[in-house]
Amino acid sequence: MAQETFVIGDIHGALKALHQIIKYIKPDEKSRLIFLGDYVDGLPESAQTIDYLIELDTRFSCIFLKGNHDVWLQEWLETGHADPTWLNNDGQSTLRSYGSYSEDEKKRHRDFFRKFQSFYVDNQQNLFVHAGFTSQQGPAKELHEDYLFNDRTLLETALIFKDLKQVNTDNFPVRLCLFKEIFIGHTPTLKFGSQEPIHAANLWDMDTGVKKNGKLTAMNVDTKEFWQSDLIIDLYPEEAEKIYF
Repeated sequence: MAQETFVIGDIHGALKALHQIIKYIKPDEKSRLIFLGDYVDGLPESAQTIDYLIELDTRFSCIFLKGNHDVWLQEWLETGHADPTWLNNDGQSTLRSYGSYSEDEKKRHRDFFRKFQSFYVDNQQNLFVHAGFTSQQGPAKELHEDYLFNDRTLLETALIFKDLKQVNTDNFPVRLCLFKEIFIGHTPTLKFGSQEPIHAANLWDMDTGVKKNGKLTAMNVDTKEFWQSDLIIDLYPEEAEKIYF
């Protein structure tokens, strides 16, 4: 049996949703799991989500990409500095989740974060990146790595060309032509009125709005079959007043 590859969208501390997704996709020892970043900040189990990701990394072939929220947490784990912008973007919930963690446990997480990649290209020329990129030469030539964690222009461009499926035409955007398919997170599909992954041109937006009372989504990269968790409000009813509607 060929290796199955699953791509998983932004988790934002929703450990219960992640447990559901892993149960639904039923990965085996040959499976590859690609996580698009933003593992923390939002729901109350950010530190515990990292624990579970570390466990998954021992059981399966995993690739962990870094999101903008992970950059903030890594800075705190490395230096003890909590960026004010982070604290205003649900960093406080992540700090609370680390309340009982020892220095050794934090070091384990710090070492894990150092394994994260900024982007990944598979052997089929599919790109996986948290947000996007701006360079017409691709993410490896990006002048500022932060763009890979924060860019939204790639998605905006794909949406303009959403009905075009042939990527080798003269009028297709250069950035999109660099790859067979592109898988991103970062921008919730709820912004466009959808609780499911959005397919625009050859790009898939996999952030289905965990922080905004959406769902967590995983997709088989080859078949495009996808699985979703329950709505976050159903998994974390005690967080109803904090979830962004």
